[in-house]
Amino acid sequence: MPSIETLTITERDNDMTTETTPRVRNGINIDKLYGTLDAIKAQPSLGAFQFRATNRWLGGAHNRSTIRHFYGAGQEDKSREQPFVADAGEPAVLLGTDTGPNPAELLLHALAACLTTSIVYVAAARGVDLLSVESTLEGDLDVRGGLGLDDSIRNGFQRIRVSFDVKANAPDEKVREVVERAKARSVVFDSITRGVPVTVQVAA
Repeated sequence: MPSIETLTITERDNDMTTETTPRVRNGINIDKLYGTLDAIKAQPSLGAFQFRATNRWLGGAHNRSTIRHFYGAGQEDKSREQPFVADAGEPAVLLGTDTGPNPAELLLHALAACLTTSIVYVAAARGVDLLSVESTLEGDLDVRGGLGLDDSIRNGFQRIRVSFDVKANAPDEKVREVVERAKARSVVFDSITRGVPVTVQVAA
């Protein structure tokens, strides 16, 4: 996003110097948060992002995704010095050797991570100091669908349950309000619950 530097602001008044440090809540720089929002409001094209992942099969159920560069805020972002790597696999009961979480579990991780990040950002913007945020996710899946044994059963999760335990220096009603707002702003929650067009191509 547009770079809004975290600098100490120095004000001079009749040879008197005072320093104002950036406001930080829940580990989020509030000044940068609002600065970024203002920049995107003023120039909506800055809001267009494209995230990417590449994946390579390593044998059996083992495969590895690599994530690094992305497009955002009007330019290609190559600021990450090292790529992120995520291995996936399957448990023995599904013919794997536990080389990593299976893709369905990684989907639960993505949902939990996105909701948690959204809670932190929304709480910071609304003046709520968080003490802890923990969640438990459960996804119900009937593998007969994915294995092609019963076409009447969907391949994906039939239901996902998310339970949050959020402690904050705020009334319970305010915390619930933050969580609801975060849910409405979560990219992954939106992608799962509303669906997203996916195209699959095979290189010739």
